[in-house]
Amino acid sequence: METLVSKLPDKHVLFPASFALRLALVAYGDYQDRAMVVKYTDIDYHVFTDAARFITQGESPYNRSTYRYTPLLAWLLTPNIYVGMVFGKLLFILCDVLSGLLIYRTLCLRGLDCKTATSVCSLWLLNPLPMGVSSRGNAESILAALVLGTLLCMEARHLVWAAVLYGLSVHMKIYPITYALPIALTLRAPEARSAEGKPTRTWKKCVLFLRSFLSRDLILFGIVAGGVFSVFTALFYYMYGWSFLHETYLYHLTRRDIKHNFSPYFYMLYLTADSRGSQWLGLVAFLPQLVLLLVASWSFHHDLAFACFLNTAIFVSFNKVCTSQYFLWYLCLLPLVIPHLTLSVKQGLGLLLLWFAGQALWLAPAYFLEFEGVNTFVLVWLAGLLFLVVNCFILIQIITHYKPKPASQRLKAE
Repeated sequence: METLVSKLPDKHVLFPASFALRLALVAYGDYQDRAMVVKYTDIDYHVFTDAARFITQGESPYNRSTYRYTPLLAWLLTPNIYVGMVFGKLLFILCDVLSGLLIYRTLCLRGLDCKTATSVCSLWLLNPLPMGVSSRGNAESILAALVLGTLLCMEARHLVWAAVLYGLSVHMKIYPITYALPIALTLRAPEARSAEGKPTRTWKKCVLFLRSFLSRDLILFGIVAGGVFSVFTALFYYMYGWSFLHETYLYHLTRRDIKHNFSPYFYMLYLTADSRGSQWLGLVAFLPQLVLLLVASWSFHHDLAFACFLNTAIFVSFNKVCTSQYFLWYLCLLPLVIPHLTLSVKQGLGLLLLWFAGQALWLAPAYFLEFEGVNTFVLVWLAGLLFLVVNCFILIQIITHYKPKPASQRLKAE
C-alpha cells in the first residue's frame, strides 16, 4: 500500500488534474454530438434543459414530458438557456470534483493521513464511471456532493449544516431518506446509548430507548432538516401544484418500470403490468428493502458512513428499478469504507471483477433484447437475480472484513 501511495500525485495535483480530465470529456462530448450519429450527451440532459427552457418562459418544468425531478434542478440549469448548453455539464463535473474533496476531508477526520486520504480519494476522482456520467450531463454528482457534505458535517459535529444539506438532499432525490434512522440512532442521548449493554428490565429498556430520541441534537437536526425539506416542498407546490408532488415524489413510490433493468422484480412487474393487483405487487416489493434497512441501520449506526453505505447498496440492489447510474449512489460512499477493510488487494480485486462479471452477464442478453429484438426476457431476469446474489455476497464480505478505528483514535483534519 505504501508503494502505491508514494507513486500517486499529491492532492494539489490530483484535484486540478481530475477536473481537467472531466473538462476534456465535456469538450470531446461536444465534438461527438456534432460529428457522430451516436451522441455522447445523456438524453436526460436534454430533458433537464427543456424543463429549464419552460421555466424561462414562465411555464411549469413539468410541461416537459418525462421530467420527474425537483423544479430546483431545472432552476439551477436556466443558465443553459441564457448562457450556453455547456453550463449544466460544467456544474455537474464541478460537483463531481467537489465530491472528491468532501471524501478527502471526511477521510482526514476519520483518522487517515494526507497521503493515504489522497490515494483513496483518487478511487473516485480518477474513476471513469463518475467522470463519464457527469460529463455526459447526468445530475447524480449534485446529490453525491450533498450526501457527502452531510456526512462530513456530521463527522465534524456541525449539526445545523448537516441538517440543511440532508434536508436538501432528500428534496433532490428521495432515497437519502434511508439515512434517517441511522442518523437518529447516532444523535440519541449518549447516556441512553451507554446503557444499552447493561442488564435492565425489558420495560425499562423500552422507556430508555424511547427517551433517547428526545436528545437536543436529534431534535435540532430534525427541526432544521424537516424545515428545509418542507420549505422547498411548500414553495414548489405553491408554484406548480399537484404536478410537482406527483412527478417528484409519488411517481417514484408507485413506479412500475417494465423496461428491462437490473432489478430482480422487473420481469414480475412486466408480466403483471395489466393485472388488477400489479400496484400492490409494486408496494410489496418494498418489504425486503425495509426489513434489511432496519437491520443494517440498527446494527451499524455506530459508524454512520458505513451504515449509509450499506443502506444505499441495499436500497439499490433490492429496488423495483435499478440502472447503472444508481450504482453511483453507493460508489461515492465506498472510499469512506475502503480504508477500514481488512481485505487483501487480491481479495479486493477479486470482488471488483466479480461485480463487473455480474454486470457483463446481464448486459449480454440485454443487448440482444434491446438491439436485436430477440426475446431474452427470462435470461435478463435470471442474470438480474445472479447479479443480486453477487451484490449480496460482496456486501457480506465487506461487512465481515470491516474493522473501523475507535472514535478515540480518529485524528482531526489538518
